[in-house]
Amino acid sequence: MKGRGGRPNRKKRRNNRTRAVKKDPIFVDGVRPRPMYVDYKDIELLKKLVNRHGRIVGRRKSGCTAASQHAVTRAIKRARFMALLPYSGH
Repeated sequence: MKGRGGRPNRKKRRNNRTRAVKKDPIFVDGVRPRPMYVDYKDIELLKKLVNRHGRIVGRRKSGCTAASQHAVTRAIKRARFMALLPYSGH
């Protein structure tokens, strides 16, 4: 007998995979810096948080918390404005 949507009734498979917890790259020795600030002159750190096209890497991929992702975004935009980072990857 078919269920809704024309698909046969089958038990749904459970996805037992758990997502690996990534360490926040902004935290120093596992401690959140207060106030949350990322130095726009720290180009080595910022390059790790920008992909090869020059786009800011998202939170899921970078492992940042929301607060540190906001600080990273602000720092990357400042570094771009000061011509320390390129706007595009080309």
